[in-house]
Amino acid sequence: MVCILAAALFAFASMSHASEKPNIVFILIDDLGYGDVQTLNPERGKIATPNLDTLAREGMTFTDAHTSSSICTPSRYSLMTGRYGWRTHLQKMVIWGYDPPLIPEERMTVASLLKKQGYRTAIIGKWHLGLKMPTKGNAPLSIEGFSNVDWSGKISGGPCDLGFDSFFGISGSLDMAPLIYIEDDRFVGECTRLRVMEQHVKKPVHPCPEDFETINVLDDLAEKAVDYIKQQDGSEPFFAYIPLTSPHRPIEPTPPWQGKSQVGEYGDFVMQTDDVVGRIVTAVDDQGLKENTLIIVTSDNGCSIVAMRLRLEKMDHYPGGPFRGAKGSIWDGGHRVPFFVRWPAVVKAGSTSDQLICLTDFFATCAELTGAKVPAGAGEDSVSFVPALKGEKIETERKGIIHHGSSGHFAYREGKWKLLLSRGAGGWAPPQEPRVSNRSPKGQLYDMETDPGETNNLYTKKPEIVSRMLAQLTEYIEAGRSVDGPDSANDIQEIILWK
Repeated sequence: MVCILAAALFAFASMSHASEKPNIVFILIDDLGYGDVQTLNPERGKIATPNLDTLAREGMTFTDAHTSSSICTPSRYSLMTGRYGWRTHLQKMVIWGYDPPLIPEERMTVASLLKKQGYRTAIIGKWHLGLKMPTKGNAPLSIEGFSNVDWSGKISGGPCDLGFDSFFGISGSLDMAPLIYIEDDRFVGECTRLRVMEQHVKKPVHPCPEDFETINVLDDLAEKAVDYIKQQDGSEPFFAYIPLTSPHRPIEPTPPWQGKSQVGEYGDFVMQTDDVVGRIVTAVDDQGLKENTLIIVTSDNGCSIVAMRLRLEKMDHYPGGPFRGAKGSIWDGGHRVPFFVRWPAVVKAGSTSDQLICLTDFFATCAELTGAKVPAGAGEDSVSFVPALKGEKIETERKGIIHHGSSGHFAYREGKWKLLLSRGAGGWAPPQEPRVSNRSPKGQLYDMETDPGETNNLYTKKPEIVSRMLAQLTEYIEAGRSVDGPDSANDIQEIILWK
């Protein structure tokens, strides 16, 4: 009788927590491959990731989760808006640190949706979605040398104009100018020196403040994230979006982590990143917020080729796990990512879901979690995965999800089938399109159930499947949305299907 009563009380407590709006902590790791997490790649992974492994044990692992693109900016756009990034003017590659906003202020974001639902909202980390930079005398922006940015001026079009109460972080990646912290809508200090970075990036000379060192950024962001969580007392729900800067280049683990892994600096940096995740999760638990805080940890795309992927494989570490490709490509190694969810009030510990989801789906998920209505002109490609968190099937009219490479090439996944509109990797990862023989089939088709490594191209053998999938992909592109809803449109008149 005592056991039955205890079980009933626990069930009641769980239902009570689940009926409340959960706190949401979304940690977006930068360039972490599926196979970089030990629990996802036990046979071919050599990097210890104890904190990510613990999240898997305490929550749910999605094994078929994807970013909408295999590169940074469009993936982040999709996460924030529930809409594919290629529906904007950005048809390939990424934007840069000085570039204007990609998200217009009138578009609803996850942050503005949650803010309307009574959430405190904060972003701590890498934005990489563009900002309107203040300039001296309001002159046109020049990015030569120190640029003509007014370092004391007000920044607009950024997180604080898109639903976030607060922002601390950087405008782009740590290999992009300007290298300077931003707090809310102001720069922290001013750029007074030039820093030389890798010569192959767009701008080899980067302005930064005297005391700014890229090696310190990851720890700085971790401290800020932990401090923010420590300020939460449970009186109001909060949304903390924490896009980390690692293990993206420059690959710079701090001294305590140097030499810790078996696979060089990249492995060390992944281990440091895993430790930061652990520090943030511990802060949630120490604050007494564990039971009804939804924590999601994932990556914005696959492992970068800059991490010397082939060298890693020579050391028996396979950052893509069983999947082909890397960051930039439309093979799964470019966009299938680790995806862990912990929410003790609802999600069963140690559970797994093989349902197909995309970063676009976070928008609709937040709407369902909070009882928000998605208005017209928002979340055009978003499907809630709340049912999966409860161990149920996701019911949706959307038939599949669309992948996009760094060079603008498309791929489309529906059930077990995956169609690629490219001869090669469909991005900057090798082999790039010009290097693939014209005698190769125009496209690629794979059965992902029997061939997850995408090695047996069935494009010429299954023309009826190719035709059906191509028609569905075309329909989704031209319709301006891939889920049911009011008529919508892309931001540009024509999107080229075959590159």
